[in-house]
Amino acid sequence: MKAAVAEVTARIVARSASRRAAYLSRIDKLAQRPRGSDRMGCANVAHAFAALPGTDKIRVVEERSPHIGLITAYNDMLSAHQPYESYPALLRHEAHHQGATLQVAGGVPAMCDGVTQGQPGMELSLFSRDTIAMATAIGLSHDVFDGALMLGVCDKIVPGLLIGALHFGHLPCVFVPAGPMGSGLSNQAKGKMRELYTQGLVGREELMIAESAAYHGPGTCTFYGTANSNQMLLEAMGLHVPGAAFVHPYDELREALTRESVRSLLAMMPRGRNLPIGKLVDEKVIVNAMVALLATGGSTNHLIHWVAVARAAGIQIDWTDFADLSAAVPLLARVYPNGSADVNQFQAAGGPGRVLRELLDAGYLHADVGTANAEGLRAYTRVPAIENEHLVWHDLPQASGDPAIIRPADEPFSASGGLKLLTGNLGRAVIKISAVPDDRHVIEAPARVFDSQEALLDSYAAGELSGDFIAVVRFQGPSANGMPELHKLTPPMSVLQGKGFKVALVTDGRMSGASGKVPAAIHVSPEASAGGPLAKVRDGDLLRLDAVAGTLEALVDAAVWDAREAAPLPPEQSLDNAFGLGRELFGGMRRNVTCAEEGACTWL
Repeated sequence: MKAAVAEVTARIVARSASRRAAYLSRIDKLAQRPRGSDRMGCANVAHAFAALPGTDKIRVVEERSPHIGLITAYNDMLSAHQPYESYPALLRHEAHHQGATLQVAGGVPAMCDGVTQGQPGMELSLFSRDTIAMATAIGLSHDVFDGALMLGVCDKIVPGLLIGALHFGHLPCVFVPAGPMGSGLSNQAKGKMRELYTQGLVGREELMIAESAAYHGPGTCTFYGTANSNQMLLEAMGLHVPGAAFVHPYDELREALTRESVRSLLAMMPRGRNLPIGKLVDEKVIVNAMVALLATGGSTNHLIHWVAVARAAGIQIDWTDFADLSAAVPLLARVYPNGSADVNQFQAAGGPGRVLRELLDAGYLHADVGTANAEGLRAYTRVPAIENEHLVWHDLPQASGDPAIIRPADEPFSASGGLKLLTGNLGRAVIKISAVPDDRHVIEAPARVFDSQEALLDSYAAGELSGDFIAVVRFQGPSANGMPELHKLTPPMSVLQGKGFKVALVTDGRMSGASGKVPAAIHVSPEASAGGPLAKVRDGDLLRLDAVAGTLEALVDAAVWDAREAAPLPPEQSLDNAFGLGRELFGGMRRNVTCAEEGACTWL
């Protein structure tokens, strides 16, 4: 084990000791109860199984067969979740074949950020994570299940399902992915078309053709954003059937992997290995997820989500932990936006299995952890296949399938994971530099201050942005407006950088896995609406973003800075005016949410 990884793990264990002990005590008490159909009153049991076929009632009540709860994020608005429509019947059939029973315990909401980008609905996006966690809890609160299967793939859905599952930590759980869509128009060509449209060089019709060629079928989007980062992390945590992440939804292998999730779950129940999710997800597993994220240049959203996930398991992590791991963990993968490959090409080059093998062999991952597969984390370094109608796993060839996409740990793309923590008088922020050109790692320029994404876009459209500048887009944090992703800023900022201007973005909002070649200090905490330093910045202030030194500073005289009052939240963003498309329903979350570094949690 690498010393830096061991050191970060040890301090997380020490920091979390009392909280983790209390969590484990709670789930142990729940696990020691009689099973639901024996413990509950007869009317409760009758209600729970009223709609089951008679043979299933006999199995679960009289024969005490294992009973599985299914939580599904199915809807066909999300291309990644459309394949889940047929999963309940498939999983129920496999459960019967294994002598178990299964019920859909509940559905959870799942919104598509691609649809809501730059729209009012995006203000609900981050809060949908905790809503999903609560919906998961509602489904499992019927309390008659011996284990649970979780169906979800995309941005907030997997973290929400995982947080909800960890609040039922006495149950074994397995996550069931659905896979990426086939490759369409390349991510680079799509990005270039967006830049051309931003410059007025092509029209809406041409842009629509390009976007439709990029997003064209069932499965996750093919860039390595939050959705596909989710799948990488679940593999590293051992919560999938090994190798399930990036198999196409309609490959014959997908059904075999989905059926295997039932067998894996049954083996984790008390009559088997007795491995509930609350014990599986320990400090070492959380660190493994962090390492896998950094080694693949994954989504910055997980610096928020995995803090919340860890918290749900009684574990406390922070951005310093991420930064220290990033300094020690090599970058082994180049997948768009920090490379040219899409996730299908990443999979063809060896995918998660090759990355995890490199990290394990080089001592960057904890091998002594529990997983959904009885063979442990090493099983996740192999790739699945169908042979003679049976699911098998094979070792990958020693050499990378494409060294331009995945490299060995001793010949990485970069010695560090490409994530930096920035600190200074503007607060604490993170920056993903894996795709940022080396000559743009330090930007010193005057501030241009905007109180919304739309204000910056309007200024660009009016031709008001030129020269070197650092755009400060504030009042975009969790308590201000739900911390929307600011993807719409990428094309204009990229165009300006392409013209030779030194530009950067500083915001208390999010950029997600789509943050790319323009330096962006994001998630600035404390946020402006909480009186954070971004509220003090004025147009023309000289700012310095230094990803080499790890600093984020307003180069303003200290006395002037200290005396300056913070700008107030714009009236149109106040809770009194947050109406339309259901935003008013989330006012309580905005009032109670923690800061980004604390996971933007709305629960205790």
